[in-house]
Amino acid sequence: MKIAIKNSGLKLVIALAATGMGFTMTGCEKYVDIKTQGQLTPGTIENYRYVLNNTATFEASPALSDMAADDLELIDGSAQQKSLSSSDFYGYYSRSYQWADDIYPIGNQNYKDDNWSRLYNAIAYANTVIAEVPLVSDGSASEIAQLIAEAKIHRASAYLMLANTYAVPYVQSTANNALGVPLILQPTTEQSLERGTLQQVYDAVLADIEAALPALPSQQQFTTLPSKASAYGLLARTYLYMNRYADAAKAADQALALNDKLVDLTKITEATMANYPLRIYNPEILLSKVPINGITAYSPTAFRLSKELLSLFDGSDQRYNLFTVPGSKISAWEVYDGRYYYLDFIKSEGRNVGPSVPEMLLIKAEAAARDNQPANAMTFVNRLRASRILPGSTVNLSATDGDDALVKVMQERRREFMFRMLRWWDMRRLKDDTRFQKTYTRTFGGNTFTLAPNSNRYVFRIAQYEINLSPEIVQNP
Repeated sequence: MKIAIKNSGLKLVIALAATGMGFTMTGCEKYVDIKTQGQLTPGTIENYRYVLNNTATFEASPALSDMAADDLELIDGSAQQKSLSSSDFYGYYSRSYQWADDIYPIGNQNYKDDNWSRLYNAIAYANTVIAEVPLVSDGSASEIAQLIAEAKIHRASAYLMLANTYAVPYVQSTANNALGVPLILQPTTEQSLERGTLQQVYDAVLADIEAALPALPSQQQFTTLPSKASAYGLLARTYLYMNRYADAAKAADQALALNDKLVDLTKITEATMANYPLRIYNPEILLSKVPINGITAYSPTAFRLSKELLSLFDGSDQRYNLFTVPGSKISAWEVYDGRYYYLDFIKSEGRNVGPSVPEMLLIKAEAAARDNQPANAMTFVNRLRASRILPGSTVNLSATDGDDALVKVMQERRREFMFRMLRWWDMRRLKDDTRFQKTYTRTFGGNTFTLAPNSNRYVFRIAQYEINLSPEIVQNP
């Protein structure tokens, strides 16, 4: 079904994934008279538990970041590049890779941005739960509070992802003037879709997390359901991208106090990858989120590791051995050279981009490095590496000073989070730091594309389809 959010005759259409429950938003007059399928009846708490269990809705995350990040490298003239150029069905992929001005140009209904619509879809459902659960005819106060809390964590996560896709990187001195994204916090059909400030978006994210924490359970059966560890993990991530490193480290500590489990990759081989846990059970994942493009190892949209990323690995790193494969496994009928990311294909499920135990360790490591505590920073890096690097190799790293430690932390983040959204976010926040600043260059279809530190293309433009529906949404430069 679709919900049209209108303002002065203008509308933004959010496509809602079917839940089989027949829900409408609060603004529909006959809501209380509508019977849902099966045994579910509007007005009872069980309905909203089923809404929050709809993982296809709430796990959705943007996929554009991994195509724009420097972890990916396509060889110009290769079979993969030619396949991407042969049909505009793959246009979003190649245009993201080229840092194009418009990833979804107007002209065809297929040019709607699913990244944008799926995130706002999750927000729409979250808003419904938050507004309507207090009106249920059953359920204890604690049950009601928990469902509202879960919805607020999903909403906060969606807004953080929207801000890091369609808004400039957070800088405290400019956040009150920088454009954020439309902030929709009520399930009404009449509200403004003007973009709030970036500060307002981050304030809303923090407010949702803080409000949710008291009512969340310490543990959940599945990683798709928010817990206290999820909330602290999301809080740590939010503070990191606000450059509030001490606050990020504190929140990471709180997450790790609830869950510090790591999957020991050194105990797994290529032949025993069946032992690697599925995403919903993976003890490392604090809150499961999945890019909308799902499994990425199908040609021609496979992710080929860049030379720079490959240089950070050696044969002792199980992330390389278990999660990547040579091109011959990607395509049996075309010549695909290089090395490709393959974890999602092996497990037949999308890769997690949500907060995790490794992310918390590396957030603490970065905070320590920035506080000029190199030994402390390496303690957290090496704690992660002990479960990633085969014994007999260089497991423990050392750093000479804070700057050296910070470089090593960022390298470890690249190894750990390859093709998991965060590299692009890191490129955005580091682009003005002289220690990491660089100009990126790519060649595609015989044309050269450049991404300079001051480029507007560190921010994705909003699809013209959405602007046409809601002209009050100001476009990015």
